[in-house]
Amino acid sequence: MQIVGVAYGDEVRVADLSPDGERLTLVAGLREFWADAEGCLASPDGETLTISQANLVPPVLPDAQMLCVGLNYLDHVAEGSFRGQELPEYPTLFARWTRSLTVGGAEIPVPATEDGLDWEGEIVAWVGRTLVDADPDEALDAVIGYSTFNDVTARRAQKLTSQWILGKNADRSGPLGPMVPASEVGDLRDGLRLRTRVNGRTVQDASTSQMIHRVGETLSHISRTLTLRPGDLLATGTPSGVGYARTPAWLLEPGDVVEVEVERLGTLRNTIVGPEHRRNPTSGAVADEGAGVPAVSSRRG
Repeated sequence: MQIVGVAYGDEVRVADLSPDGERLTLVAGLREFWADAEGCLASPDGETLTISQANLVPPVLPDAQMLCVGLNYLDHVAEGSFRGQELPEYPTLFARWTRSLTVGGAEIPVPATEDGLDWEGEIVAWVGRTLVDADPDEALDAVIGYSTFNDVTARRAQKLTSQWILGKNADRSGPLGPMVPASEVGDLRDGLRLRTRVNGRTVQDASTSQMIHRVGETLSHISRTLTLRPGDLLATGTPSGVGYARTPAWLLEPGDVVEVEVERLGTLRNTIVGPEHRRNPTSGAVADEGAGVPAVSSRRG
């Protein structure tokens, strides 16, 4: 299964994308889905439409929380400005606003104050049950699915202060792939191959077995401070190979195509555009329920 969001009139609905990427089976309304994600995944039987009829958006609740882990691969800690630092005892966490999320095929604009954008190929874990003071096994069991993700970063904004949030929330800088049920993905600790490519050239190539802080342990840690609810997201960090750490630095510029490919999850593909496109979003923005839904791309990355 490949779970996506569809802007359907004035609402967002959740659908199952066929393996060939040509058809969608509507599963439930967005809030209905996240009220019983396991039940909805067990019986995805609804109206069918072709991909050409669909406006795709991430299946993300407007009030969902998205937490991200920084410095979570051994080789990434050893590169760039983090070289020589000790391994963090606890996960380094920052937040992304859901409004920064988009989908495969969407255009990602470079802010006018940036020389370019940096890639960070990752995997996102989706929370399927409420977690409060959960132990690691309970937290991992609550993960309903995983997606490819690109934590596209505005490095100049990120480096202005010790806080990363500004650089991690540029407009439409967080493309998400379809959610694949956890039962089809397996345990990330066993090692899934993650690769990032820019214009066809491989820039990141790693295994999820290199993660420092595992999904269950990280969600458990978070749940001791704040309640995690169905539909919340955890971005699990990126391996080495990011652009700013290279000599010379290499950043994404308008016209570049960036891809994140993860074993069992598929390939997420997006194009970089200039800052003039910030004022006229054309594809993949998260839509607010009950509001007019903007035009979005139906292309699958």
